[in-house]
Amino acid sequence: MAELLVGVNLTAVIVSFVLSFLLGWLWFSPKFFGLKWANGVPGISMDGDCKPPALAMTTQALGAFGLAWLFGIHAFHGTLATMILIIITLICLIISNGKFADKSNISVVVETIYIIAMSIIMYTCQQIL
Repeated sequence: MAELLVGVNLTAVIVSFVLSFLLGWLWFSPKFFGLKWANGVPGISMDGDCKPPALAMTTQALGAFGLAWLFGIHAFHGTLATMILIIITLICLIISNGKFADKSNISVVVETIYIIAMSIIMYTCQQIL
């Protein structure tokens, strides 16, 4: 259990979490990729007062914080190969979920690249903070 806490740069974890969460807000906004993403997701519409479900936002925040924490553990223990495997696993699960949910290819690509962008932010924050 100590490996989850010892040496983790909490500042870098929090900063990278906030930056990644804000990136998601922009990424899925109508000005960026939101409309193309929503057009390819059954049951999603960005018309009018589109507000994301509270549970979706909560689990997104928890997942982003968990990934930021994993990058914090990686930075201390030097486990880049493990982080790459985690990112590849997440990407595979996103693609699989997208295909099961009948999402368009563009929607799955938008979600996949967002995970990659989050990972770059998190890795960078751990290196510079």
